[in-house]
Amino acid sequence: MIKLIIVDDDVLIRESLKIIIGIDSEIEVVKALENGKECIDFLSENEVDVVLLDMRMPVMDGAEVLEEISKRNIKVKVLILTTFDEEKLISSAIKHKTSGYLLKSSKPEKIISGIKSVYLGNGVFESDIVSKLVVGSSNKNDKSDDEGLNIYGLTDREKDIVRLISKGLSNKEIANKLFLSEGTIKNHITSILSKMDLKHRTQIAIEYLNSKIH
Repeated sequence: MIKLIIVDDDVLIRESLKIIIGIDSEIEVVKALENGKECIDFLSENEVDVVLLDMRMPVMDGAEVLEEISKRNIKVKVLILTTFDEEKLISSAIKHKTSGYLLKSSKPEKIISGIKSVYLGNGVFESDIVSKLVVGSSNKNDKSDDEGLNIYGLTDREKDIVRLISKGLSNKEIANKLFLSEGTIKNHITSILSKMDLKHRTQIAIEYLNSKIH
């Protein structure tokens, strides 16, 4: 059973999520909280598997919650449930290697699937969010792509694939764009995961963006 807490200052969203998610037999909603301080206080005294976290809240926002979780070394997975216009907060969250990002407009089954995915150690994110942030960071005076990727010892081809993954392209789309077979792309991704010490494809995009905004 996955132990989950919901943190959102909007009581309607908070209670609706509690009801919808609570229907799933594999998830137990142990608490629904209204701000980040309540979340940290609860995590300090209780064992929780996953936090479903809003980013924009009074008292303590989502980015501050993630910072506290990191500082206190609290062992919990965090899935952000956010709106599309919170780029600065999401960028801050990426620095703390959040497990996933979903939009509040996501269908209930996608949110439930996302909770289970991050619980198992797999990342989940809206490709539109990451792509938008990648484009945004490219338009600023941030680190160049190579500066952020060189530390991993990636080949030029692997760097190309990382950038395309970060734009939300599937393996098939990447293969078509680079005129390679899908099998070759999969082999490259396996190598990339090993070099970047990551477990799954979605983490590549997050780590790439993380390297650009630090």
